Amino acid sequence: MAEANPPVTPPPEAAAGAQPGALVDPFRAYNFKLLIDGVTEGHFIQCSGMRAKVEVIPYREGGGGTVVRKLAGPISLGQLTLSYGFTSSPELWNWFLASMSGQPLRKNVSVLMLGMDGMTEMLRYNLLECWPCDWEVSGFDALSNQIALARLCLTFESVNRG
Repeated sequence: MAEANPPVTPPPEAAAGAQPGALVDPFRAYNFKLLIDGVTEGHFIQCSGMRAKVEVIPYREGGGGTVVRKLAGPISLGQLTLSYGFTSSPELWNWFLASMSGQPLRKNVSVLMLGMDGMTEMLRYNLLECWPCDWEVSGFDALSNQIALARLCLTFESVNRG
């Protein structure tokens, strides 16, 4: 007579973090907030342009045949574009005015990815030495039912993951 299947024992508990074959859910793009010098300055509806790129310098060595080697070159950083509902609040406008006067106020900005509850910080990118370099208000249209939006572009000098 065939013996019944032996009981299945669960695998030992995996250590925290991603494991091979473990499913890790991605963050939701809508659960984020920004801190400007540690303070939530506004509630932004969109944040884009956070990027860093290492330029590639190709070169050939004498006697190296047809192989083209590649070296790491200068780092270029993107510009963070923030979109927000256009209001009478003067903080972001005044920050941009300092840049227009030729004396930009440099601030540190943190982009926080939040958990499913919308409150728990899951990941943070710190953009250092930021200052506004571009400001734009979306067009006004009396026939639409859209909110008025403003966009502020920030340039930054370095980025790290905190």
